[in-house]
Amino acid sequence: MKAAVITFPGSNCDRDLAVALERAGADVTRVWHKDTQLPEGTDLVGVPGGFSYGDYLRCGAIAAHSPIAASLRDHAARGGYVLGICNGFQVLTELGLLPGALMRNAGLTFLCKPAALTVVTTDSAFTAGYSAGDEITVPVAHHDGNYQIDADGLAKLSDGDRIAFRYASGLNGSVDDIAGVLSDNRRVLGMMPHPERASDPALGGSDGAALFDAVVKGVVAA
Repeated sequence: MKAAVITFPGSNCDRDLAVALERAGADVTRVWHKDTQLPEGTDLVGVPGGFSYGDYLRCGAIAAHSPIAASLRDHAARGGYVLGICNGFQVLTELGLLPGALMRNAGLTFLCKPAALTVVTTDSAFTAGYSAGDEITVPVAHHDGNYQIDADGLAKLSDGDRIAFRYASGLNGSVDDIAGVLSDNRRVLGMMPHPERASDPALGGSDGAALFDAVVKGVVAA
């Protein structure tokens, strides 16, 4: 399975994401934001956490207009897999690849700690390595992780079984405690918590490893 991890100015989790994917068996290529094309044969694009372009506008808004953005959008339109984590989730909403928006955390505080998540659906290549209802621990590190969507949009996510993860208890004000959502075709996942920081016991936990193992195996099988 071939994966590409994009680096923007201000990305700080790109190497971690690449290592987590490599550990799961992916062949990973690093892509710079000024590139205009993804590597040929790319199956999965990883959009990492950090502070793309310094978050000088809305988080992820400038990254959504970077030179690589058009190729990323085309990749998703072709049915390619995309994983956006933290700032990457913000980028995917700005690109229109996922619904909703990420706003300032309730309390206007930066949150950096382990977070308990509930796995809501296993019907995706990303979550197939878990069981529905599993509670896992994955770190969060964000100031703008408060996921919001209107009532109609929330109903579509819920009815379509597109909520991937919820915070086990209220964390940042996100509607319905949503921590991660899937696209309509279930091939794009955006999540605020950082599974790449919980993919090796040496990092203090490995609950995120199943996500990377599952998506690499799932894409190969597809």
